[in-house]
Amino acid sequence: QVQLVESGGGLVQAGGSLGVSCAASGSIFSINRMGWYRQAPGTQRELVATISSGGTTNYADSVKGRFTISRDNAKNTVYLQMNSLKSEDTAVYYCNALVTIYTTIYRTNYYWGQGTQVTVSS
Repeated sequence: QVQLVESGGGLVQAGGSLGVSCAASGSIFSINRMGWYRQAPGTQRELVATISSGGTTNYADSVKGRFTISRDNAKNTVYLQMNSLKSEDTAVYYCNALVTIYTTIYRTNYYWGQGTQVTVSS
C-alpha cells in the first residue's frame, strides 16, 4: 500500500559528491519521520540520518558535516546529499519512512525502500 523508491546511487571517487532521493507513494495519509540507513557487506544496517515532518534532523557521527538530509513534504520525497565521500561510505543505502495510511482505518507503520548502491572508489 506504500512504496518507497530510491534513485541516484552510483559510483563516485573519494572526495566527491553524490545525491540520492526517495519518493513515497500509495495510500498515504501522512508521513512522520523519514530517514536513510545503510548496510555494507558483512555489517548490520546502520542509521545515517533522519528528518521529522517539521524538519528536525539527526545524523550519525560518522557523516555529520558531510551529509545533508532534506525533504519535500508536498512530494513525499526525502533527499540525502553526500559530500566529501570516503571509501567507508560504500554501502547499500535504504530509505525508511514512518507512514500513516488510511483505508477504512488509520494505520501507522515503517516502510523500507529497495535500496540503492553507493560505491566510493579510493
